[in-house]
Amino acid sequence: MIRWRSGVVVRERTRWSGAAEYDVRVADEPTEQTVCAVAYPDLVGWPQPGDRVLLNVTALERGLGTGGMALVVAVPDRLPADPPERPGHLVKARYMPEQAMVLGVDEQDSPHHEVLRDADSIDGMPVVVADLHSALPAIIAGLRADRPDARVVYVMTDGGALPAAFSRTVHGLRAAGWLAACVTVGQAFGGDLEAVSVHTGLLAARHVLHADVAVVSQGPGNLGTGTRWGFSGVLAGDAVNAAVTLGGRAVASLRVSQADARERHRGLSHHSRTAYGRVALVAADVPVPMLGGEVGDLVRTGADELVRDSAGRLTAYEIDLTGLDAALSASPVPLSTMGRGLHQDRASFVAAAAAGRHAARLLGS
Repeated sequence: MIRWRSGVVVRERTRWSGAAEYDVRVADEPTEQTVCAVAYPDLVGWPQPGDRVLLNVTALERGLGTGGMALVVAVPDRLPADPPERPGHLVKARYMPEQAMVLGVDEQDSPHHEVLRDADSIDGMPVVVADLHSALPAIIAGLRADRPDARVVYVMTDGGALPAAFSRTVHGLRAAGWLAACVTVGQAFGGDLEAVSVHTGLLAARHVLHADVAVVSQGPGNLGTGTRWGFSGVLAGDAVNAAVTLGGRAVASLRVSQADARERHRGLSHHSRTAYGRVALVAADVPVPMLGGEVGDLVRTGADELVRDSAGRLTAYEIDLTGLDAALSASPVPLSTMGRGLHQDRASFVAAAAAGRHAARLLGS
C-alpha cells in the first residue's frame, strides 16, 4: 500500500504556513533521481539540507494530480523535540502513524466550550457548499464583488487533504485578507480552529469567529471513481443538510465545466446532481450562472433537471455575471481546477463566483 524510499535533502524550495517543499535526492532507485517532497514541520520537524529523510512516494510514482508528490514521513536521525504541554485531546488522522493531538474548539478544555456547548443555530448565516477545493477563491471573489466587507470563514472537510497546511490557496487567501479563518473538521487538521464535525465547525464559524458567510468544501485532492456515488465530494450534500439543520441558508455552488474531457463533468457535473439532488434532503438555493452559448445551455438544462427532480427542495436563482470576470482576475491566489486556469475553463470559476454573488445578496446591502 505504501512505497517507501530513503533520501537526502538537497535544498528547501519554498515554505508557507505549516508546510515546506524540498528537493530530495533518492538513491534507492534503479537510477538516482531528485524528487519534490512536502514536509509538515508540526509533524516531522524542519528538515535541513543533508538530512536523511524517509519518504512515502506512492502517489508520486502513480502520477496522481494534486497529491502527486513525495511526502516526508520522518527525519529519523534528527527527531523533533517533544511539543510543550498544552490543552486538548482531540486526535485527528486517528490511528495513523502520524496521528496528531489538537485542541478542539468544541471540547471541554477549549475556552469556547461554554459558547458551543448548547449552541444550536447559525442564525440564518449563508453557507456556500462546493464540491472542489478549487472553488474556494472563486466563491470568495464573487462574494467580494458585491460585499467586500463580508467576513468569510472556510470550513474544510476531510474528503481531500487532511492537513490544512497542504493548501497554498488557504495560505494565500488568509495573507490577502480575503479569508478570516479556516476551521478543520472531521479528520482534517491544522486550521485556525479544530472541530469534531461540520456542525460544530459551522457553529464555531458563526459564534467564535463571527463569520458573515461560511464556505464548506473538502481540502485539495478530490477522489473520484467515475461512478454515481464513488466520489469524495458526495459529502457536499451532507454539508447542505448540516447547514440547514443548524438554521443556516444553504447555497449549493454548482460544479460546472466547459473544458473537461469527461462527458460526465461537462456542463453540470454529475457530482452536483448526486450531492445536491440525492444526498441533500433539505431546502437549498441553486445559483445558476447565466453563461450563454452552448455551455450555458448545458448548465441551464442540467440545473433545471436538478431542481425539477428535487420535489421542491431546491430553488434556482439566475445570476448575472457582470463584473465577475474582473473579480476572478483579481484573485490573490492562482485559479486552477484539474490543471486548468480561468482562461481554459472559465465556466468552472464563474459558476463558483455566481454562488458567492448569491451569498452576498442574502446578506443584503
